[in-house]
Amino acid sequence: MFAFIVRRLAQAVLVMVTVAFIAFMLFQYVGDPVVFLLGQDATPEQVRELRAALGLDQPFFVQFWHFLANAAQGEFGLSLRQGAKVSRLIGERFPATLELALVAGVLALAVGIPMGVYAALRRGTFMSQVFMTVSLLGVSLPTFLIGILLILVFAVQLGWFPSFGRGDVVQLGWWSSGLLTAKGWHHIAMPAVTLAIFQLTLIMRLVRAEMLEVLRTDYIKFARARGLTNRAVHFGHALKNTLVPVMTITGLQLGGLIAFAIITETVFQWPGMGLLFIQAVTFADIPVMAAYLCLIALIFVVINLIVDLLYFAVDPRLRVEKAGGH
Repeated sequence: MFAFIVRRLAQAVLVMVTVAFIAFMLFQYVGDPVVFLLGQDATPEQVRELRAALGLDQPFFVQFWHFLANAAQGEFGLSLRQGAKVSRLIGERFPATLELALVAGVLALAVGIPMGVYAALRRGTFMSQVFMTVSLLGVSLPTFLIGILLILVFAVQLGWFPSFGRGDVVQLGWWSSGLLTAKGWHHIAMPAVTLAIFQLTLIMRLVRAEMLEVLRTDYIKFARARGLTNRAVHFGHALKNTLVPVMTITGLQLGGLIAFAIITETVFQWPGMGLLFIQAVTFADIPVMAAYLCLIALIFVVINLIVDLLYFAVDPRLRVEKAGGH
């Protein structure tokens, strides 16, 4: 187990260094931060002074080392558009994105797993066919179209939910939460549903496929031969083994929810990191873009590491293979 963790940590460090290098290259080839800060009318003396102050006159690898050291401390300089520290901007927007992703992830699990189990156990029934049709639509329709349709129906025509914003929030130190207020839940409902639909349908189809595969295995036949009830077979044996690969996919999908909430946040004007990133791309705000890239990579690496450890702990076959030297 210790060797497994060390290997995964080494791989995580290598991935983060690679992503940091890509982010650093943004500073080198996507515009000049000195021009952004001083403008086109700056004198050559002002340009030289600022380049020296920012360390841009140093060799390439020295600049990259300083970038790595600052990134490890969560420092990415100043936003070229807003003139504020990037770390502060990310810290203000991260709670909104994380809450949206968590609510969407819980919703996708709470609805997707039961639908997948039902579609597997009641294959061929009318409701099973309805679930499969809905899942096909959820996978096929683009996220922005789902969001626009929800706004049209539930915000414009029915007036049940607000179409933008985060609602009332409660400050808990540096963290802000909208899940502690009624208006916060009111505002997060449609963005969370929009973000969850694709993940929900993916989980449903995965659970159905895995459940059908597990139900064909020999140990399920043996459990039935022992006289166990359908409830014990389906939920005590089949579902437990079905959820092992689902756990892996779900963990990675949580990182995807955080990373790819950009479209949902833009449609609903949700004040999260995705909206901040879109604004940064529009104005070529390189420090914000680099910070966003590194943060998302860190989230994926951490979630992937946790999922690998859980998978290693849950599936005894992996431990046997490692012990056998395979």
